[in-house]
Amino acid sequence: MQRYSLLDLSPIAEGHTAADALRNTVELAQSAEQAGYYRYWLAEHHNMPGIASAATAVVIGHVAGATHRMRVGAGGIMLPNHAPLMVAEAFGTLATLYPDRIDLGLGRAPGTDGHTMRALRRAKTAVEDTFAHDVQELISYFGDASADTAVRAIPGVGTQVPVYILGSSLYGAQLAAHFGLPYAFASHFAPNMLEQALAMYRSGFKPSAFLEKPYAIVAAGVCAAETDDEAAFHRSSQLLGFARLHTGTPGKLPLPVHDVRSEIAPAVLRQVEHALSCSATGSATTVAQQLAAIVDQYQPDELIVTGMIHDHTARLRSFDIAADVLKELVA
Repeated sequence: MQRYSLLDLSPIAEGHTAADALRNTVELAQSAEQAGYYRYWLAEHHNMPGIASAATAVVIGHVAGATHRMRVGAGGIMLPNHAPLMVAEAFGTLATLYPDRIDLGLGRAPGTDGHTMRALRRAKTAVEDTFAHDVQELISYFGDASADTAVRAIPGVGTQVPVYILGSSLYGAQLAAHFGLPYAFASHFAPNMLEQALAMYRSGFKPSAFLEKPYAIVAAGVCAAETDDEAAFHRSSQLLGFARLHTGTPGKLPLPVHDVRSEIAPAVLRQVEHALSCSATGSATTVAQQLAAIVDQYQPDELIVTGMIHDHTARLRSFDIAADVLKELVA
């Protein structure tokens, strides 16, 4: 493993506001930079009461302006929601403002429900038909263009913003391999096809102008604290939140509970625990063992960690503990 990074969904916690969440995101990003995280990604989700990063490019600019060295980007932009030219202009502007610091991860899912897709003016049937073409079109806007090129992204031309393909299935792995792009798997909430996707990506990779060899990022949840019990208590918020999303009642990030099994039906809890199983929860010692096992099994070039914790101070501490562990794994 070469690097470790952080994925932030900018959670809106119960009892707090979106403004609080965005302030917390900036403070977490500044702390992450000090702790040595290589990149800080934010994700696009719409119509989600517990997530404040819907206008992802705007939040990326806010975070990049509040930090100095760390790469900042999207993990990711859901390309079916947008015209490639507008994404190129937004990220070309970011790359112009913050040279050599901006990443663009692209996802194929809409990141929302059908009603919201219609509100975004996107046709549901267009996702699979145009994604590969849209990726190519978007990348072309970041390259050099002649003066007579019919359509240019301004800003954007010549910025060479690095593009990553995101996925939780085999489609993204195949596409990233075919285009010779780096690949990030969303194993922090959809681990089922991780091993197969990584094998497909690595075996099918075609060297390109962007990469000579495969570069795979694996995502993992993390909730670290001084003790295993304290970490389990804080992680209950994410379990509760994911269960509510799973059962069609999404909301703000719930307060933690001591007995999560009394709050979630057994069948739902089993599904939630499986979905979030690519993760590490506990003290520094426990988290070190669990993250090492993930790295040993999947051999990522980079591990990107994420975690939804209601208490902001505890969340800062969790990623500090994780950084100390990850430094050792890199070393």
